[in-house]
Amino acid sequence: LHLPEKMDLRWAFFFSFLAVPIVGDTSSNKARSCSDVRHFYSGKGFPLSGVPQTEISGEHLRICPQGYTCCTSDMEERLSNLSRHEFEALVQEAGRSLQLSLSTQHTNFNGFNYSLRLLSGCWCEAFPTVYGELYTQNARIFLDLYGELRRYYRGSNSINLEEALNEFWVRLLERLFKALNPQYVIGDDYLECVVKQTEKLRPFGEVPRDLKLKATRAFIAARSFVQGLWVSSEVVRKVSQVPLSSECIRAIMKLMYCPHCRGMPSVKPCTNYCKNVMKGCLANQADLDTEWQNLVDAMNQVADRFNGPSSVEVVIGSIHTRISEAMGNMQENSAHFTSKVFQACGEPRVGGTRSSGAEEKRKRVKNSADDKSTISTGMGLEKLVMDVTGKLREMQQYWVQLPSAMCNDKVAAGVGNEDKCWNGINRGRYLPEVMGDGLASQINNPEVEIDITKPDMTIRQQIMQLKIMTNRLRNAFNGNDVDFQDTSDDVSGSGSATCPEDLCPRGSGRIAIPNTDRPKLYAIPPENKKVTDNSGSQNLPCTALLLLLSLATLLLRR
Repeated sequence: LHLPEKMDLRWAFFFSFLAVPIVGDTSSNKARSCSDVRHFYSGKGFPLSGVPQTEISGEHLRICPQGYTCCTSDMEERLSNLSRHEFEALVQEAGRSLQLSLSTQHTNFNGFNYSLRLLSGCWCEAFPTVYGELYTQNARIFLDLYGELRRYYRGSNSINLEEALNEFWVRLLERLFKALNPQYVIGDDYLECVVKQTEKLRPFGEVPRDLKLKATRAFIAARSFVQGLWVSSEVVRKVSQVPLSSECIRAIMKLMYCPHCRGMPSVKPCTNYCKNVMKGCLANQADLDTEWQNLVDAMNQVADRFNGPSSVEVVIGSIHTRISEAMGNMQENSAHFTSKVFQACGEPRVGGTRSSGAEEKRKRVKNSADDKSTISTGMGLEKLVMDVTGKLREMQQYWVQLPSAMCNDKVAAGVGNEDKCWNGINRGRYLPEVMGDGLASQINNPEVEIDITKPDMTIRQQIMQLKIMTNRLRNAFNGNDVDFQDTSDDVSGSGSATCPEDLCPRGSGRIAIPNTDRPKLYAIPPENKKVTDNSGSQNLPCTALLLLLSLATLLLRR
């Protein structure tokens, strides 16, 4: 674990080891000057009123050794409060560095949601041009599909992905069956019978099953992965704000500022002494290690779902071609399908109107269905995921490495100075052994008195959140759906299909997917409306979508 350079400087300043000569031993009978301590104390912003000019007896001290000293009780209390504020700030800064890395990866990865907006934007821009009035009548099924995908990705529990895809195919079948048989009067009851024949006759071929399998696995992996980034970032934020215990505050003061009171302002703490203080103060945080590493392992496992022909990027970019393929399958098998439907449901009453130019339309349908182009999401998700997993591996042991990072060579005495460092009492070798990691290992910590039977509840709660998220990631890797609490701005309210800006018509109804009321976790936070995609995404190609729209127009106008 490498702390930021800025933090190293603040850490070094925290100790305030000024370039002053090392004073002699306290065994001298002559009272020594406190000028160096007065200079240091004034530099911290404290008034010099009451600060001794020369050393005084230290029986009044509660934290520092009670030999001759330059610190009064008031000075000791002020320096103790200062050491607490400074150390808490350093821990929070280390956490912010980690949190910033995680939140940046979350923001970058969550740009995939912006690609969904652009893809649905292609529909919104193309439908009015191609359809005119038919747009408000028929475009809703396509807009709703992208809207449901986007809502699902952002953590909406009201969306069951399989049900949403099934509903899309049902609605598409109803529209196309009526379009392919315009000479008949086909009501809702008859269409219900038509839909019941789908499983047996498979008018769209294998496309619905194949797309459902790939889309569900891809989207489950995508939203669980980005949720893992968000949860881990929140865990770091909350853990970094945990206040220090009173015993830790005493130990930090003794480590940092008691050398000044003792008349040794330029002597660094012994490395092992520093480590024991840090391991004691950060004992609860170190208990995050096991579940933190499990979370990272689970996220790296889910990251494998972003590679290959069934990756999220490939699946979402090829949805339009799969729909086009399915519509082509139905058109080619329309005579057989209609015949079987008539046998099962009866022949409907004639009363519609026939359209002309059917053969020419069939040729254009086939040409459109043969288009196999894929819309690029412009995300480069595979590379992005590799970057994220690389960062995760770097921070996998963060919580157990933090104490040692706090005691680097800029802070503690290095090799060769074991006999010339501050050991908590005076200048000399530090003899106690270094404690292990975690709360249970601090039972014999000589520097920080800890009740190992009373863990910090905030950190225990975050350990539980890590466990829950890890289990959900493992379920996602196996293709099992997971739920998150839905609190995002754009997945509640009016119920209109998701569409960029004001391109979608208002007042149109949409399907309602029942809520299964399963357990909830976090929701992905509301997206930043100012997020911009890669330059390639700004010119997202809609040609393939226009071909599909042309295909649908031919069928719907028959």
